Amino acid sequence: RMFVLQGEEKADTIKDIAFQLRGELHEPFVFVAATTEGARGLLTVMLSEEAIASGLHAGNLVKEAARLIQGGGGGQPHFATAGGKDGNRLPEALELILSQVDAHAR
Repeated sequence: RMFVLQGEEKADTIKDIAFQLRGELHEPFVFVAATTEGARGLLTVMLSEEAIASGLHAGNLVKEAARLIQGGGGGQPHFATAGGKDGNRLPEALELILSQVDAHAR
């Protein structure tokens, strides 16, 4: 399952949603959020244990995408975040993450 959230939201709210999903879902899932807080772009990725076992790594997924929003980030295999100055390029960053997940699923 893939869950994607876009819009304007506070980073703490997105983190709460991500960890709630991880606690509730017991099947493979990927949660990706591309949100803004003011003009800042924020990326969040949460992966289930099954997704990690298949070779995905949340930190690696956000690292490259963060460059598109003029920022940086990273994290653990199951949870990672990134922030950047250019929230206007979030659609591109989101697409990059989704394409990496999709390519991995093939």
